[in-house]
Amino acid sequence: MRTTGSWYRVLPEGGTTDESVDCRLRGNYRLRGNKQTNPVAVGDWVEYAMQDDGTGVIADVCDRRNYIVRRATKLSKQTHVIAANVDRLCIVASLAFPRTSTGFIDRLLVTAEAYHIPASIIFNKTDLYDQGLAELHNELERIYASAGYKVYGTSALRGDGVEELRELMSGRTTLFSGHSGVGKSALLNALVPGLELKVGEVSDWSLKGKHTTTFAEMIVVDAGGGVYEQASGGKASTLLIDTPGIKEFGMVDFSPAELSHFFPEMRAVLPDCHFANCTHRHEPQCAVKQAVEAGTISMERYNNYLGIYDQIVNGE
Repeated sequence: MRTTGSWYRVLPEGGTTDESVDCRLRGNYRLRGNKQTNPVAVGDWVEYAMQDDGTGVIADVCDRRNYIVRRATKLSKQTHVIAANVDRLCIVASLAFPRTSTGFIDRLLVTAEAYHIPASIIFNKTDLYDQGLAELHNELERIYASAGYKVYGTSALRGDGVEELRELMSGRTTLFSGHSGVGKSALLNALVPGLELKVGEVSDWSLKGKHTTTFAEMIVVDAGGGVYEQASGGKASTLLIDTPGIKEFGMVDFSPAELSHFFPEMRAVLPDCHFANCTHRHEPQCAVKQAVEAGTISMERYNNYLGIYDQIVNGE
């Protein structure tokens, strides 16, 4: 449920949050050639044994159904798992104070596609919109809807869109991720009455958010019937995973050749490219470039594809 340094908060199967156990990781587990900075992530299922002092020792981490991973630092070969066993990724963004780039959004979407995690985009702080920002929101909603993604507009302050998000989360494990300052903690407070996460402010001079969430944590909204009961048709739990704000999202283990497969609107036209190994950059008779020219694939998304492609080629 939470990782802080060398301690892991574990929720027993069928237990309540009051019964959670503080665990350490068995010493030799880290020595298995693991390149991840966190061999145990929020959302993992683990096997653990209780100790005499009331703490536990994690002996093994069960196979993950999926996970969201990023490069630990810009030039590092190590990776950091943000969360595991996720039903949906909600990318929380804002169009003002601070502005979230579509490049950042698309890098997260590509990673979600690669690990088979459905994703949605939440533009928070709609209470700050003027006419220009409202028009920008509508344009981005059109772009992402054409790529197959649902876009939500929310205001944690006014409650806009909160009930719709509650319905989206119900019975699922939902990961919330985004830059610092986009109002993620405030939005989660609005979604879960009584949660009372600490809410930060945006720096006046940099227009960037200050970290208020310092570690990933799973929030139990509705305990449901537990995973084993869910498998037999019982009521599913509603779980939220809150994460620290991400400054940059470094992608891991992508090849240039496969990148276009993780843009759904490009994937749909790939069979029509003249060359099987088309990079969609300079080749003639490229179906992707033709779709961009026709307006059925957005120039914004295509430019982000080119930027990500170059970063992969250059090992950035």
